[in-house]
Amino acid sequence: MLDDARKTEPLMAKLKESLPIPTNVTPYLAREVAKQSPDISIPRRCNVIDVIYSGDFGGIVCCLDIGGPDTKSAHFVSITHLIFNRNVPLAREIEAYQRHRIKKLKQQRSSGYN
Repeated sequence: MLDDARKTEPLMAKLKESLPIPTNVTPYLAREVAKQSPDISIPRRCNVIDVIYSGDFGGIVCCLDIGGPDTKSAHFVSITHLIFNRNVPLAREIEAYQRHRIKKLKQQRSSGYN
């Protein structure tokens, strides 16, 4: 198991209570979104407007407000691909989740388990 339910479930509840949450778009994420939606101008900053737990396979997934209310498609991304300002109240908990998940994913890949 990648995620610890005892930690993930309370974090999910806190994230949902805190919406919208400001976040920064990484250059990698901006490139990937631009490939999928070339007609949208990708901002450096946006908001997480919803969160979904996609199970151990995908972890916490964030819905971003990229493109505004007129966007033709929602943009969902793993929380591990976002950067949160340290001023965000849940920043430390989010960062701990990101570090833990990335570490577990690397261990999984190095063991040959996919």
